[in-house]
Amino acid sequence: MSMFISFLAAAITAGTPILFGTLGEIITEKVGHLNLGVEGMMAIGACAGFMVGYSTDSFFLALIAAFAAGMLAALLYGLLTITLMANQNVTGLTLTIFGVGFANFCGFYARKAYGVESLKLPENITSQMRNINIPGLSDIPVIGQLFFSYNPFVYLGIITAILLSIYLNKTKTGLNIRAIGENPASADAAGIKVTKWKYINVGLGGGICGIGGAFTIMIINKGVWISDCVGGLGWIAVALVIFASWSPTKAIFGSFVFGALRQLKYYVPSSIGIPGALYDMLPYVITTIVLVAASVRSSKKNSQPASCGINYFREER
Repeated sequence: MSMFISFLAAAITAGTPILFGTLGEIITEKVGHLNLGVEGMMAIGACAGFMVGYSTDSFFLALIAAFAAGMLAALLYGLLTITLMANQNVTGLTLTIFGVGFANFCGFYARKAYGVESLKLPENITSQMRNINIPGLSDIPVIGQLFFSYNPFVYLGIITAILLSIYLNKTKTGLNIRAIGENPASADAAGIKVTKWKYINVGLGGGICGIGGAFTIMIINKGVWISDCVGGLGWIAVALVIFASWSPTKAIFGSFVFGALRQLKYYVPSSIGIPGALYDMLPYVITTIVLVAASVRSSKKNSQPASCGINYFREER
């Protein structure tokens, strides 16, 4: 029983960076933009968060830097696709290639500049990333381990998902955003500032992805800089958007499912004889199955916004 509880807790932690990437992509797609650059934005966020944290010894500034870097990368994507009408798929893929390469480049030359073989965050930051102990709650058997003993990123991810759900479903602005995603021409005719809200939400989505990247380098890699630190989690996040039916709250559950798949190899007895590579492959196999299942799903409810992937040119409405 204790091993099962530990497995669930590990799954929640492992799914958190995927949750951030998924939430960032959901808010982007809700305004009609398919951004395949999630991996790149997460990589840029990881790089910025790490470098600022390493230089300033501040966890808060590191988070701000990760968010800002992801947002700037997303706004670059927005400039190309919203204003210059570039192809969204090509631009997103280019952003991924650029983001991963840029992060690796910065990490390599940072080691040269500091004259060290490896870069590790200061103890002041790593101590703030450890699991939070809530007096009275964290000590409750089972419940304490499952709900009240995680690092700050986990709680931030869940709160972000809940706030985004309220934002999209319970506010007038959220209704306008969903209208833009379904039919930007009609939204424009109704007086909604389409271009403004596209930029705001594309930038917000990129910032959230950037925080997910900071998680990978600070928690998964334990504060040590490693090239290609995101390791494909951004691609899983893109697929998880479909799995979650573009719902921020459903993304919480979906991210923990994929987190469980990533942690499975550490909890299944080695005596069974299943190769470790099979466990590493499992999340991507499930990702493929999700994409195939989504392609044959006929329900219009909880489907991709109608204008997603299609650039809006106002003079053509």
